[in-house]
Amino acid sequence: MQGTVDGFSYGLVTPLVAYLTACLGGALGLRCTTRCMAVTGAWRAGLLALGAAALGSGIWTMHFIAMTGFTVKGTTLHHDRAMTFASLALAIAMAGVGIFIVGYRGATGAALFTGGTITGLGIASMHYLGMASISLDGELEYNTLTVAASVVIAMAAATAALWAAGQVKGFLWSVGASLVMGLAVTGAHYTGMAALTVHVHGTSAPATGESAGALLAPMLIGPLALLVLAGVVVILDPMMISGPKAVPAGRRPGVPAHPAAHSAPHPTPTRRRLRYRGPMEHRTRTPQQR
Repeated sequence: MQGTVDGFSYGLVTPLVAYLTACLGGALGLRCTTRCMAVTGAWRAGLLALGAAALGSGIWTMHFIAMTGFTVKGTTLHHDRAMTFASLALAIAMAGVGIFIVGYRGATGAALFTGGTITGLGIASMHYLGMASISLDGELEYNTLTVAASVVIAMAAATAALWAAGQVKGFLWSVGASLVMGLAVTGAHYTGMAALTVHVHGTSAPATGESAGALLAPMLIGPLALLVLAGVVVILDPMMISGPKAVPAGRRPGVPAHPAAHSAPHPTPTRRRLRYRGPMEHRTRTPQQR
């Protein structure tokens, strides 16, 4: 029989908290991406790695906070621990690939499209892998068109967020980018949940795995601690409000420096040509005597 699915068993509390968590992870991850454009070398790689960890943790935490409000009438839900950890690793890895592409190639053209697509696919992949970790007395089925819509939402919004983060125009642009990234994560999640139907077997067979409360509560501590650590780094950043200054072209890896414009030479003062006068020209002419 078809089970009654409820994704809002706690009302608007879980969607709101989940969205704010996604915005926090997006803000920290995208801020690190913006900040890396002002540095080079190991500092750039370190900031991008921190940003990937923050963004991936925010995506994962948002999903499982929202899942605490998900219930199916007629059966209990349990989660597989190994697959749940794998979904966290997948979110961090794919978000990292997208962030590194934009961080090193810039938020324009093919790099932006590729980075946004990979990040969006990471959001969607993390969601469906997390759903695959659920075990229950029944089967999960998805509507193909709605699933495709959730993937497109994730890719489009992630691309827009990376573009906004790459503008390097200060704090307000970072806030806007984080709100868009939060929309990408929560939009993909709840669109994917709208594609779900559950067929309950009704055999009362015990489901394997652990309950959501027993498993997710301790597992959320690590990602939340990572978000706090990334938040401290961003807050202590002296350029958090003003935005980083762009690295001069000559210092960017792979970008040749532009030759300095030569100033026009000062005009050489014109020298007066002095005509030589012979001795006869210096004599005073006297009137001829008649």
